[in-house]
Amino acid sequence: MPKHFLSRRRFAMLPAALALPGVFGVGAALAQETVKIGFTGPLSGGGALYGKNVLSGIEMAIKEINAAGLEAGGKIVKLELVALDDKYSPAESAINARRLVQQYQAPVVFVPHSGGIYAMQTFNEQEKFLIMGYSSSPRITEAGNKLTVRIPPTFDSYIEPFTHYAMKRFGKKIGLLPGNHEYAKNWTQLFAPAWEKAGGTVVANQPLSYNRSADFYTGVSRVLAEKPDVLFVGGASEPTALIARQARELGFKGGFVIMDQAKLDEMAKVTDGLALLEGSIGVMPVSYATDIGSQTFTAAYRKAYGADRDPTAESAYNYTMMHVVAGAMKLAGAATDAAAIRARIGDAANMLPKEMNAGQLRGIDAAGGMVAEPMAATVENGEIKPVSLGALMK
Repeated sequence: MPKHFLSRRRFAMLPAALALPGVFGVGAALAQETVKIGFTGPLSGGGALYGKNVLSGIEMAIKEINAAGLEAGGKIVKLELVALDDKYSPAESAINARRLVQQYQAPVVFVPHSGGIYAMQTFNEQEKFLIMGYSSSPRITEAGNKLTVRIPPTFDSYIEPFTHYAMKRFGKKIGLLPGNHEYAKNWTQLFAPAWEKAGGTVVANQPLSYNRSADFYTGVSRVLAEKPDVLFVGGASEPTALIARQARELGFKGGFVIMDQAKLDEMAKVTDGLALLEGSIGVMPVSYATDIGSQTFTAAYRKAYGADRDPTAESAYNYTMMHVVAGAMKLAGAATDAAAIRARIGDAANMLPKEMNAGQLRGIDAAGGMVAEPMAATVENGEIKPVSLGALMK
């Protein structure tokens, strides 16, 4: 039995992390207030699993917060999640956000794709709601929007280590098969020049509609005709895995560079194991992490959603940040004032107990991005192997 399964089982008996009353909890005999937390993301189509993973982390955190009790501004606050499907469409994200703010008075809206974040940034400061953006695109915080928090670390930290690993192991010719959504475009715009700067050649670039198609053979065939050593792929986990599987079926023997939106453990469910993903480099799955926050969260997640269901980074980061938002409400003494909540996000993150910090967040930078040190993972000899970004450069 692989060692990582033994490691993961040791933590199965850990208690679920709860919002600690001593940190963010309530007093007695206070008036009550219900506050809506908004979510807009893909809950149907090719990105549905991705959106549902984000949503599950937020849902889990809200249940814990309500069970422990939250007090802000002299009132007991009950949080209620309102989730709307935007089918990965930025235009739908904007429509949903306006509905969440105007109809439900949500002071905070979670959104897990860069296109939706950009669309909402055109009016969120005017309508006074806080965007909790789950996307690692650097552009999100470069916009200077004062009511936006970028949840994960930026993806540009992965590019050089991933390039070095793939080029050293497989060769210098790469074929690009990214999604055609905004986030994948941002990744590709930075990745392709970095690959060439490192001495490699981009032999083909064929964006694909990860959200609308399940048959990628035509696009994959065009790229494989140029005989790449490595394929660059990435979008939601399920379509990314389908592309990898179809590439193998068409005879591809090289490695995969996988942008951080797709997760190796989820991809393995589509490819019937890790064999077809041999030689991949991507981000480390949460369930393989050894820090106490990730392990505690993994145990609690399996208890909530099923022993056979592993959490993803989307689940973990959004779970952690929902707890941070609740803490910021407590510290601000206001559960509906977006600016006041945003002002205390950093303090709340720093106060978060390690057991609840599944994203290993270390605070927030001046631009509004959460600070963390992500880990990568490779697939070697049929196993997922965690590795630091620094080690990939050796």
